[in-house]
Amino acid sequence: MLALATVTACSPVEDDTTTSTSPSASVNPCPSGALTGTVTAGKITIGTDNPAYEPWFKDNKPDNGQGFESAVAYKVAERLGYTKEQVVWTSVTFNNAIAPGPKTFDFDINQFSVTDERKQAVDFSSPYYLVRQTVITTEKSKIAGAKSLADLNGAKLGAQVGTTSYQAVTDIIKPAAKPLVYNTNDDAKAALENGTVDGIVVDLPTAFYMTGAELKDGVILGQLPQVGVPEQFGLVLDKGSKLTGCVSAAVDQLRQDGTLAEQEKTWLADAGAPELR
Repeated sequence: MLALATVTACSPVEDDTTTSTSPSASVNPCPSGALTGTVTAGKITIGTDNPAYEPWFKDNKPDNGQGFESAVAYKVAERLGYTKEQVVWTSVTFNNAIAPGPKTFDFDINQFSVTDERKQAVDFSSPYYLVRQTVITTEKSKIAGAKSLADLNGAKLGAQVGTTSYQAVTDIIKPAAKPLVYNTNDDAKAALENGTVDGIVVDLPTAFYMTGAELKDGVILGQLPQVGVPEQFGLVLDKGSKLTGCVSAAVDQLRQDGTLAEQEKTWLADAGAPELR
């Protein structure tokens, strides 16, 4: 996601893509289940937004272990030595999670894109997911048959304000008409449904959910080309947190042993989304 928020369920990050503060992924030096400095001793507190949307979470219940980010959060906790019973979830809005100041969580998982600007206020773990953006529309839209970026030049497009989805419209698609901005993805989806826009840009997992469960006759046109360094989702921690290295090491291990790839296949199936060029 992304406020720069939400974006193709890509392959996991290559083994050498880690944060500079991450310890070696082969050996986790952190005491199993006994990290010092957690919000509650003997427990690991994880934050996310409410509502927590699919396919990142299921049934708006982060603690059920279902959905990509819920499952990943529990895998990180497990790698740190915490059982499911020792995991505590807390509701934190997207903006509050990345704002400067003390946190009510040990780490937060909520489709946070890693950016230099955000790094000034919070710490990020090693990336657990690579992100790309996707254009969706409806079968009756004038762009329903679009196969390329050129086909979208005359389209009226929309995206959530302040997100990388919006940046993708302006920097990659570059339509002739200025894109419309919306406070939430739900608002953008409503604009698509009522014909205010021809298409909207969201991350691929959200695109699959919207077109499969929310939009009548929803269509995925395709993924946008990856430009430059892939956008990455990272776990958010308090700035200068003593836990950052340990959490990063856990994420690195999950990537290297194939666990993250397995979770992507389970929760973020991306078949059938061609790339728009």
